[in-house]
Amino acid sequence: MRANSNRREFLRATALTGAGLALSNALRGASNKSVLVFTKSSGFEHDVVKRVGGKPSLVDDTVNEMGNQHGFSAGMTKDGRIFDSNEFHSYAAVVFFTTGDLTTLGRDGKPPMSAKGKQTLLAAVQAGMGFVGVHAASDTFHTLPDPEDRSNRYIAHGDQEDPYLRMLGAEFIIHGREPRLQDANLIVNDAKFPGLEGVTSQVSFNEEWYSMKDFVPDLHVILTLDTQGMKGECYQRAPYPVTWARMHGKGRVFYTAMGDRPENWKNAFFVSLLAGGIRWSTGDASAQLDANLKQAAPGFAEIPPKFPAAK
Repeated sequence: MRANSNRREFLRATALTGAGLALSNALRGASNKSVLVFTKSSGFEHDVVKRVGGKPSLVDDTVNEMGNQHGFSAGMTKDGRIFDSNEFHSYAAVVFFTTGDLTTLGRDGKPPMSAKGKQTLLAAVQAGMGFVGVHAASDTFHTLPDPEDRSNRYIAHGDQEDPYLRMLGAEFIIHGREPRLQDANLIVNDAKFPGLEGVTSQVSFNEEWYSMKDFVPDLHVILTLDTQGMKGECYQRAPYPVTWARMHGKGRVFYTAMGDRPENWKNAFFVSLLAGGIRWSTGDASAQLDANLKQAAPGFAEIPPKFPAAK
């Protein structure tokens, strides 16, 4: 019964992916590039990726709308078996809003990636497929072990970090709790990056801010979080990157730590930035990628106090 159930789930996921492609094409004509939106949650499932009543999630709908506007088509799935299919290789880029070890069934109950599927993804990006990580994409494939006390997340692993995270560019440690959401200022390090044209520092934004570590040295930092005045142990550190781009072999990798709040998926600043990152990842937009990590965030290697702070 379980095998039949999984088969039906894969067929439904494939149908939804095709429906997303058909919808985009019907609205704006045929596209020669498509992106795959993958939102499996093996860990915590965020509201923005939940499908209620079988309807597409907020992330699905927003990326589809971006495609209609900017000339790419979008397919959506939560089924990890997509990475073992021939269909996966038809995409120009993949967008991840995911959590946890995606090779496990996890909380959402959707079929996991296989270990081979994970390697297929990494090899595809290395060979030239674009990759876009949003928010919890850095809360995915934590370097093992990842115990309940999260102690291993406060250790800098460098080259020993999980290869997915090395491809992405950094790893999520933790976010604030009291408050979980807060206003903070973003320093714009590259106002010429696609989607940020004309935006100047500083930008005030309300978000569930991720505290991160193990930044890959070749990052091209686009936005830095100004931590001055922020509340919570995890922000008691120097400013650090929250949006960047890098090359992984031939693949264009873009990541932004923003995207937790449903309201932000209607925010013009965020939507424009993410659309620019997707367009750049597929090669439809260009950017200068100087490695500016040390210049943009000199204290990037600082690791904040473990929560709760020692008395």
